[in-house]
Amino acid sequence: MASTVSLPPADPSSSSTEDPAAKAVSKRYEGLVTVRTKATKGKGAWYWAHLEPILVRDPESSLPKAVKLKCSLCHAVFSASNPSRTASEHLKRGTCPNFSSGLRPGPSLSPLPISSLTSPSSVSYHRNHRKRSPPAAAISVLQNQVSSNGNDDNNNNSNSLAIVESTRFLGYSSHSNNNNAGLTQHHLGLSGGKEDLCALAMLEDSVKKLKSPKISPGPALSKGRIDSALDLLAEWFYESCGSVSFSSLEHPKFQAFLNQVGMPAISRQDLSGARLDNKFHEAKIESEARIRDAMFFQVASDGWKNKNCCCSSYTSTSSTTSSSCVEENFVQFSVNLPSGSSLYQKAVFTGEPVTSKHVEEVLWETVVGISGSGVQKCIGIVSDHKAKALRNLEIQNHWMVNLSCQLQGFISLIKDFSKELPLFRTVGENSLKMASFVNNNLQVRNRFQKYRMQELECTGLIRVPLNKCHCSSNIAHVSAMMEDILSCSQVLQMVVLDDSYKGICMEDPIAREVAGIVQNEGFWNDLGAVYALVKLIKSMAHEIEMERPLIGQCLPFWEELRVKVKEWCTKFNVAEAPVEKIVEKRFRKNYHPAWSTAFILDPLYLIRDTSGKYLPPFKFLTHEQEKDVNELIIRLVTKEEAHVALMELMKWRSEGLEPLYAQAVQVKQRDSVTGKMKIANPQSSRLVWETCLSEYKSLGKVAVRLIFLHATSSGFKHNWPFMKWICVHRHSQIGLERAQKMIFVAAHSKLGRRDFSNEEEKDADPFMIGREVDNLNEVFTDAP
Repeated sequence: MASTVSLPPADPSSSSTEDPAAKAVSKRYEGLVTVRTKATKGKGAWYWAHLEPILVRDPESSLPKAVKLKCSLCHAVFSASNPSRTASEHLKRGTCPNFSSGLRPGPSLSPLPISSLTSPSSVSYHRNHRKRSPPAAAISVLQNQVSSNGNDDNNNNSNSLAIVESTRFLGYSSHSNNNNAGLTQHHLGLSGGKEDLCALAMLEDSVKKLKSPKISPGPALSKGRIDSALDLLAEWFYESCGSVSFSSLEHPKFQAFLNQVGMPAISRQDLSGARLDNKFHEAKIESEARIRDAMFFQVASDGWKNKNCCCSSYTSTSSTTSSSCVEENFVQFSVNLPSGSSLYQKAVFTGEPVTSKHVEEVLWETVVGISGSGVQKCIGIVSDHKAKALRNLEIQNHWMVNLSCQLQGFISLIKDFSKELPLFRTVGENSLKMASFVNNNLQVRNRFQKYRMQELECTGLIRVPLNKCHCSSNIAHVSAMMEDILSCSQVLQMVVLDDSYKGICMEDPIAREVAGIVQNEGFWNDLGAVYALVKLIKSMAHEIEMERPLIGQCLPFWEELRVKVKEWCTKFNVAEAPVEKIVEKRFRKNYHPAWSTAFILDPLYLIRDTSGKYLPPFKFLTHEQEKDVNELIIRLVTKEEAHVALMELMKWRSEGLEPLYAQAVQVKQRDSVTGKMKIANPQSSRLVWETCLSEYKSLGKVAVRLIFLHATSSGFKHNWPFMKWICVHRHSQIGLERAQKMIFVAAHSKLGRRDFSNEEEKDADPFMIGREVDNLNEVFTDAP
């Protein structure tokens, strides 16, 4: 016996008449269908009411391959070689789990569900297989079941008689034969049509409930276990942060599940009331205690750059309608501690494009709110906003080191290339012209989709940006368009070589221009070069986002980028000078003297010289960067300590760190997730200054503060459904307060697990498996 499988319906008329085997299979199938048709009319074996012939086709050739029998009750599939034997083994012997609900062949009849009266396949037979046993027997049984409930009053008797009387309207006529009651089926019809089927099923359910009125309750749980389970459910709901809606928890099926496992129903009031308040206060108290215990901290601010630009969505048409790239932003604040952990603080809304002055005020208000009167505990800010507000705060507060987000700097480099490198502009314009023409011309579009399905086994059009805005989200969509074109290079070649396209070229000059682009080998080389450079920068940006580097790593990252870009120029025969100029311009915009200072003071980057000493890597700094190190150290200490700090810096430069401790700091181990070698204990660099290098009293104060500073502002990632929900309810004070509390609880938990991922990204991972081309369709946030 075969296992239950789902097989597609087959059309015997579509089989090949040239293949003898296929023809024989089709003939066998048609014969079984004919036999079954006669049987359902009372001129054949009883089991054909439950067995249905199906034709199985070869998935490659679509030719008939075999004939199977499918049980209409349980959908099991069998060989069609011996239907009688299949019926005996599957139906008579009770193998079919659902056959007991029908009328088994034999001397005694089992009750037939009312709903089976709606299908001719529910008709059963007596043991002699010649007379139909009456489908109305089920109604008689129903009459007995209702009557046996203990209500023998006239009302119930009349109701039972009414049920029997109603058989006349179901298309049956009664007769008597050898003291055996029977019914002859003419045609099963209900006065309400197909809509009566649901009502009939409800009637059957009512009969079952009357027959078995007691429903076994779910397992009994103690109050303690119920409270614990509800707490876990609430925590899961909060931490999902919008992926699960309130209405989902009130869904009848979910409420039925809770009842089944012995838990009470839960409503949105339960989750948005006292339970949420308690969770929020617990997280808030823990967060404040950890900030108090730390000697200093850094504030991270992410979201100032608009991620929801008007052109953040793109289309497969050439629509060029443009609107203002302005929407309200959702800015979040968190706190980075010296231990390497992060704590969520709050989220605020910003309206129109904010001024540097407004950003400065919000940042300082946040610093004061976290620090209270001890504002010097906040030794710096890292933000994705423009540097002007950060510089102003740094000038006003000499102990602060305010940094632009390193991740945004790398991503903005793509925008720089798109605006300043002619190669990018040329490839972008030709790609847009090609994509718009292919998507908008009906004949060309149909040919493109035909060949794409033929070659790539997928359909769809080329993704096209909505407008020519230079915001970074639109740059991402231009990259996605290039990716589509690159993956469909062979398809586009086939389109322009098609005879129908040649006819279009005779009348349309744009078609001729597009054909010239497609057949130009130089275009494809340039497109490959642009795609490779975008992929290079994007991969490094992704690494920065995952690694969340400290500021000491900034110089090495940019040097690595320079090397890779130079290799790219050589590989694709691109002039180096213009490319290097763009890279250096972006580097200077993002550079901060703290990069060089942390690079020099972090024992992680000490280099062993010929004498065996581990010395700071001053030789990798330019003369200007060395001056930056001196000036920053002087700014971060008091005037009285400035001279001492510089003397200690000279000593550090000449003596460095004891080799054994330097080697211990630089010990690496393989990461179990990524497989890459990583520093075994990232906190060692700071701890060495606080213990082994305690003689550097002034310089050590600067070192321990700089070494732990983060170079990126990104932290807890919100799900889009939750952000949308907040935006909808932000004008309600109560709704916004609840939303802020839910964000805080969710972020506090995720950051405690050092989980910086997004559920939407996790859910997308299974669908990304097997892709040969990396997907560049991600919204690049803007940068300073």
